[in-house]
Amino acid sequence: MKTNEKIVAAVIVAIGIIVMGYALRSGIIQFKDMDRRVTVKGLSECEVKADKVTWSLTYKELGNDPTDMYNLLEQKNDKVVTFLKSSGIKSENISINPPQIVDRQADNYGNEIMNYRYKATSVITVTSNEVEKVRSLLSKQSMLMKQGVALVSNEYDNNNVVYEFTGLNKIKPEMIEEATKNARTAAQKFADDSDSELGKIYSAQQGQFSIEDRDAHTPYIKKIRVVNTIVYSLK
Repeated sequence: MKTNEKIVAAVIVAIGIIVMGYALRSGIIQFKDMDRRVTVKGLSECEVKADKVTWSLTYKELGNDPTDMYNLLEQKNDKVVTFLKSSGIKSENISINPPQIVDRQADNYGNEIMNYRYKATSVITVTSNEVEKVRSLLSKQSMLMKQGVALVSNEYDNNNVVYEFTGLNKIKPEMIEEATKNARTAAQKFADDSDSELGKIYSAQQGQFSIEDRDAHTPYIKKIRVVNTIVYSLK
């Protein structure tokens, strides 16, 4: 091979190496850029008033004659229903559960001497969307006490009033939008601090909505929250 041909060949090889090196370097940079991502969480919270209430009015009786006890329960049921209706509660919002009578003697494993053999429990349930009206009645339970009806708490959960919020679907879109905006704000701050440019959304995951009492003293006010997790690309 002549000298000129060797020189030309060497130049071609050198150019090829330079081009290949540049292409390899560009590929690595592009690969790293593709791998640059930031994961952020966006929170949305709000407080709403409960729009449904369930009130269980429970009272108990002791006796030795089941027939007399049933009659007494019916009389007290009439008093409770009259109290509710006179306070503005509609008939369709009142349900009277069948009374439950327990034979205490049959469950007396310790042979305890009992003055009354039977214990009866009656529950009248109010289910209403008029939350404030029902709440106002809670402070008037003494009116039933004066008529001989002593209301008691539920035997197991000690909670005879349950408040709910049923309008979640109406506020979901707005809360999701707010959570997404908050996530983008956090991602943009991260991009600015890292001298990067915020790219498109790589992936997104919507969290579960949670509804809880605001606190133990105001169960009729609910706190709703959702957290969205979003992955952005960075340039």
